[in-house]
Amino acid sequence: MIPICEPYLNGNELKYVKEAVRTGGISSSGKYVRAFEEAFAEYCDVKYSVAVCNGTVALQLALVCLGIGKGDEVIVPDFTTIASAFSVCHTGAKPVFVDVDKMTWNIDAGKIEEKITPQTKAIMPVHIFGNPCDMDAIDKIAKKYKLFIIEDAAEAYGAMYKGRKTGNLSDIAAFSFFANKDLTTGEGGMVVTNDRKLYNRALYYKNLCFDPDALRNYIHNNIGFNVRMSNIHAAIGLAQTEMADEYKQIRIRNGRLYRNYLENLSGIILQKDQPNGENVFWMNGILLDTERYGGTRENLINRLKERGIETKLFFVGMHRQPSLLKFGCNGTGDYPVTDNLAQNGFYLPSSCSLKEEEIKYICNLIKKYFPPPLPC
Repeated sequence: MIPICEPYLNGNELKYVKEAVRTGGISSSGKYVRAFEEAFAEYCDVKYSVAVCNGTVALQLALVCLGIGKGDEVIVPDFTTIASAFSVCHTGAKPVFVDVDKMTWNIDAGKIEEKITPQTKAIMPVHIFGNPCDMDAIDKIAKKYKLFIIEDAAEAYGAMYKGRKTGNLSDIAAFSFFANKDLTTGEGGMVVTNDRKLYNRALYYKNLCFDPDALRNYIHNNIGFNVRMSNIHAAIGLAQTEMADEYKQIRIRNGRLYRNYLENLSGIILQKDQPNGENVFWMNGILLDTERYGGTRENLINRLKERGIETKLFFVGMHRQPSLLKFGCNGTGDYPVTDNLAQNGFYLPSSCSLKEEEIKYICNLIKKYFPPPLPC
């Protein structure tokens, strides 16, 4: 079996975890938490990082730091993980959906303005699969309407847009360190920003609203979270960050190999890189062109499974999520690109541990199982 994605632990993870356990430093007050935050901030070219227990709460914390809450609206792409929308819902605000670009699969900046209302407070671009969004266009809209930008950079460590790294393209950003991410702590997340006030708010709200600079008197003036990262998770994160550039280059290599082997196959559509951006290929997905492809997605997936290739379906659009419709989100409107991706797209194995011969094997199987072209 070639798995869809597995952790790549090829550095000092075990060494640092052993040290944390040996010294009893396993809580959130251990030395590796701050070391991880500092190393990650440096990697992202930002001033401040705050480690938390997962990527969803990192997004929620970022929203709370911006003062977003009940009665507000946040623009999110329709094609994303449900965590993006849930983070908005947990603040009491509502996510408002925008279809994605048919080439890059990122939020379609040309469709954002039509969704802005007097209640809109922020835009949450998601750098889908490691492909950075059209941040110039998004920034222009945000400035015009005086909106915040919150990057959901969960899938895009080290990705670049016009020479700047993701996480450094907005007011505040969030990352995830789930086990399938390019950098992982198993579970974990990070909030990053260049704004000192937002940084202080993140420190405050993430830890039950204890004032980080005052004597602890157990008086809590606001409703906070308990979303701290443990020292053990941070120890793994520090080791991963030390290897971040190497892991990034592996993912880019694998993404290019997939494209070299599949780009000329009629009926297969690949995600296009954002102009002026650097894609880091968290996941390598394919979209079947149903007009040119003579079989079904499920048939191709099953044939690959028979030969030991694990795959996974793409996200289902936010406008079709029962949970969000129950919450009161507006599911009406046309989202043709998202629906097409959800109905006809799927992931291929994308781990850092993939070898070139495995990628070639996968691509050759796809070619082998491809039906003959339909008659003109």
